Amino acid sequence: MSTIPPEVLESSQPPIIPLPFNANQPRTVRLYPLSNYTFGVKETQPEEDPSVIARLKRLEEHYAEYGMRRTCEGILVCHEHNHPHILMLQIANAFFKLPGDYLRPEEDELEGFKARLDERLAPVGRLGEEEGGARGEWEVGECVAQWWRPNFETFMYPFIPAHVTRPKECKKLYFLQLPETKILSVPKNMKLLAVPLFELYDNTARYGPQLSAIPHLLSRYNFEFVDEDGQVVAATPGGAAPEGYVPRTKVLLDGDADVDREGDGGDAEMAGNGTD
Repeated sequence: MSTIPPEVLESSQPPIIPLPFNANQPRTVRLYPLSNYTFGVKETQPEEDPSVIARLKRLEEHYAEYGMRRTCEGILVCHEHNHPHILMLQIANAFFKLPGDYLRPEEDELEGFKARLDERLAPVGRLGEEEGGARGEWEVGECVAQWWRPNFETFMYPFIPAHVTRPKECKKLYFLQLPETKILSVPKNMKLLAVPLFELYDNTARYGPQLSAIPHLLSRYNFEFVDEDGQVVAATPGGAAPEGYVPRTKVLLDGDADVDREGDGGDAEMAGNGTD
């Protein structure tokens, strides 16, 4: 990328510097480039339920025996050209979800969550033995959202409706700090996508209410964008992206060679399933 001479950036009118505006901010989050991460493929992980009806039936059986189901999912963020991207799984070319899953009844919340992350993303074999491929090494940050399922239905809400006293499921979204480098492996029947916040924002038709709300959840953070050499090259509010760059979803890994690699996202009609 060409270097712009300093004189070109100068303005005839100096900027007005406001007073500090950082009171009670969360910690600044450091994001590393997408190119820092290594991706592999592992064995297929078939879906437990053949249909939505079967999934809700299994939830009903779980509730009858163990009570409310606990689910944890992770928001993993990296950057491409100084724009945050969310790592997301895509199943059957239509179903989007964050890494994670429901916890077993006997599991501790955070340890069980890390185990679910390992099942989805931890490498196996040679990749699992390399640096950055260790299982269970996840930096689980704060819980940024809670979604509640009041009944044995697909709908979930970011609050418990007034008439509900016993919700059937609680799903927590945790912010996960990605290290400078990491090895991730994805089941053959899934795609791993890097979805820009620009694509998620106000896009409930494609991604459903939970995923499209992620830009709102992350707006509380300030970001530092680090290049491949480990240097901070931008920070929010930051500067502009390279000329001509438009954020778009990138297919990082497609375990099914027969599936279109352009990552067009599949059927928007099915995208709502990503909220379950």
